[in-house]
Amino acid sequence: MTEREQSKHRTPLRMVEAYWHGLCDERQVPLRSEVDPRGIESALEHAFLIERIAPRLAKFRVAGAHLSDLMGMQVAGMPLSSIIAPADRDRLGGAVARLFADPAIVRILLRGETSFGKPAIDGELLLMPLESDFGDVSRGLGALITKGRIGRAPRRFDIVQIEIEPLLQPGVRVATQIEAVPFGETPAESKDPALGFAEARAAFETATLRPTERPQLKLVVSNDD
Repeated sequence: MTEREQSKHRTPLRMVEAYWHGLCDERQVPLRSEVDPRGIESALEHAFLIERIAPRLAKFRVAGAHLSDLMGMQVAGMPLSSIIAPADRDRLGGAVARLFADPAIVRILLRGETSFGKPAIDGELLLMPLESDFGDVSRGLGALITKGRIGRAPRRFDIVQIEIEPLLQPGVRVATQIEAVPFGETPAESKDPALGFAEARAAFETATLRPTERPQLKLVVSNDD
């Protein structure tokens, strides 16, 4: 993949991260209720929301079509760790703990498990903290991109490298590499705050389409709090 192709491939990650930083304004962490899907419309297929359910565990609340395609099923309500190979779930748990507790931005490079019908695939996962309506940092905005054919689902990934970027104070960030290993030539690399991410509203599930159009986003919602 050329540098130009790789840059284009990573566009959804850049869009979601830039949107999150725009919400921060002068704060460390934006509110979950401020997240409006229209602000990341062209990246929705790769975007998702998570909720902390334990210090080292989070579950998907809302997920774009790419997550469902990778897993071969709807992922809302499933743990974030379901996309990670069992051997690396403890490492993910440590990163999730930092995401909410520091709080911090988390970037994870991934490599898909391979077997019959499951060709080589690489991925990049981005997790950013959000504050709930109760004032605690227990929600997250994320994005996942992959490079390679999905093949037979579900696809799970080994963790190749984790990067933690603690949010020390507004405008001051220090990046910290943890458990990093060489990654070689891969990986893949008008807002209304009151609307939020519209988890429970059908209007966010599909857009109005002409008969010849196909929807670009499959959205799954978990309504349990």
